Formats: sequence, C-alpha cells, structure tokens
Amino acid sequence: MADVQRYARDCFRGVTADRLGVELEFLVFDAENPVLPVPIARIAGALPALPGGSRVTFEPGGQLELSAPPDVLPAAIAKLTADVDAVRLALARAGLRLGGRGLDALRPPVRQLREPRYEAMAAFLDPPDGATMMCSTASVQVNLDFGEDPRARWERAHVLGPVLVAAFANSPADGWASGRQAVWSRLDPSRTAPVMRGGDPVDDWARYLLAARLMMVRGTGGLVPVLDGSAFRDFARVAGRPPGEADLAYHATTLFPPVRPRGWLEVRYLDAQGAAEWPVCVAVVHALVTDDRAAGIALEAARPVARRWADAARLGLADPDLRRSAAACFRAAAEALPRLGAEPRLVARVRAFASRHIESGRSPAADQMEEMFA
Repeated sequence: MADVQRYARDCFRGVTADRLGVELEFLVFDAENPVLPVPIARIAGALPALPGGSRVTFEPGGQLELSAPPDVLPAAIAKLTADVDAVRLALARAGLRLGGRGLDALRPPVRQLREPRYEAMAAFLDPPDGATMMCSTASVQVNLDFGEDPRARWERAHVLGPVLVAAFANSPADGWASGRQAVWSRLDPSRTAPVMRGGDPVDDWARYLLAARLMMVRGTGGLVPVLDGSAFRDFARVAGRPPGEADLAYHATTLFPPVRPRGWLEVRYLDAQGAAEWPVCVAVVHALVTDDRAAGIALEAARPVARRWADAARLGLADPDLRRSAAACFRAAAEALPRLGAEPRLVARVRAFASRHIESGRSPAADQMEEMFA
C-alpha cells in the first residue's frame, strides 16, 4: 500500500547543486493563415536536429514543448537558446511560426492527441476550460534543484508567485492580463490551487496529495476517469483495492499546483514568452529562488502581495503594489545574476525588460493587447 508521507518526503529529496532545467511550450501557427489548426505531424516533420539536446514533446492541442537537460545557468540558457533558434528557423522554412504568448486567442481548442491519459483527463475536466487548458495554453516551466535548504526554496517560489505572474503576464483575454492563469483558476481547485503551507513542506504536500480529487484510476480496461468527486484518500473504495506506490506516483502527475515538488522544484505559474523574452523569465526566477541575498530582498518586497494570485493574473503590473514589488525583485535579480555566472548580455536583457515593462507598469500582455486591436 502506498505510504503517502514517505512519497511526499522523497519529493523534497534531490541533489544539492544549483542546476536549472527549463521546459518551454509554444503555440505554433501557420505563418500565412494563423487561424488554421496546425497538425502535429506537420510540426514534427519540420523539426531539425537540436544542437542543445532538448527533448521534443507535444501537448494535446499540438503545442510544441522543448525540455532542456539540467545544467548550470549560463550553459542551460545557451543550449536552449540554440535549440529555440534552430526550431524557429526550421519552422519558418516550413511556413510555420512560434507563438509568443500563453493563450491561443485565434483558434478554438482542438485536441489532437488521443492517448488514454488525455481521454480520461478530457472526461474529468469541465468544458470549456478543461479543453482550453489542454489545447490552447502554453507556459514557461522553471525547474530548480532544492539545494541545501528545500524548505527555503519551496517558500520562496510560493511567496514570489504573484509578483512573477504579474511581471510575465502574457496572455490577455476577457479582461485578464494572464488569461492562461484565469483558465487554470476555474479548474478543479483541489489540484490547481497553491499548496497550503503550514510549516513542514512534506506534511503540506502529503495533505495535498490525499485531499486532491482522483482524476483517473487504472482498471482492467485501462485508465478510467473518476467523476464522483472522490479524493485520493478514497482510492480503495473507488478502485476496489488499496493504492500502490505506482498509483500514488501517477496521481501526483495529475496535480498541477503553481509550485510542485518532484525531487526538484517545479515553478509552473509563468505564461509562455516570446523567443527573445523567455531567457529573462528563466534567469529572474532562478536568481530570486537560488541566490540567498537576492531572495532576502525579494521576499521582503513580495510578502505584502504574496496571496494576491488572482489580482496578479487579472491586473498584471497595472496594480501599483505588484509593480513596486516587481521593481525591487528585478533589481535584486539583476544584481545576483553575475554572481551566478550569467553573461553580461543576459543581465542587460533583464534590465531592458525591467525598463520596458516593470518601470512602466506594463506587463507583456499590454503589448499583446495593442497588437490585437491595432
């Protein structure tokens, strides 16, 4: 039978290095007619060999995902930049282009992948937001080692969440700066809400695992969606057998809180960015979570707005308190990045992003809105 407490403890056990892993999702559009759906086969057939070694996968709606192998900050960004550039050029030759936002505002959600997992997920998630999340959203996911003090980094990633959501809000829709976050907020909160923190991250994560609704169980006929509201603690009643370790591990993959532990720290709350902006997003998150000096400054600035997830997604940097907090965080990140080995060019890009967006109180979504109504 699954030992939930032990599993939760293992999720916080990782290497103590400071490697960085990045997963970039991109919406892909037909360059001549962007309202057309783009089949996955067309994208896959145009992809080149990737010099940086990123793994290529696809999300259910055909979103392209590049997952870079973990490395130290300068190498991780350099390798993934090479891969993004190679993909962008190859797709352009095939009449395709990478999107630069976190929500598809041009096409309705159409699911292309039909694996059993996605069939069960589609049955579980309420329309229309479930389909939109699966098929029409894209994100930047930053994966970080836990270092010597997992509790500290877990706390930092959460407290900084609303500020970073506002700073990188890049999916305007229906009055939200981050329409992607709005979609996630309307899904099952037992698996998408932040983990409630009560002191011990292991205990907090164990409670979250037990209380989250079961999305699916493995039956004799394969994966079966669970639609009666049962939580994982009800597994034995639902499945007719006690849960094993594999059941618990699979259940954890169906949970999508803004920050998730998996033997490393997943920061999952960031909208997709354009090919030129994602390195700024990644570098800022890495600096503020892993550099103790920067984290101290950032946490002091971010704590007053640490619970304002919805305001951050709706208002972005138009909210003056979020903007002030973001300004302090970006200054701390820019000062920390040279200590972390970042090249001067990357530091300059962080400062340029801050000048354009943070100081003006204009999240990237504001630029997207101007393009949409130009």
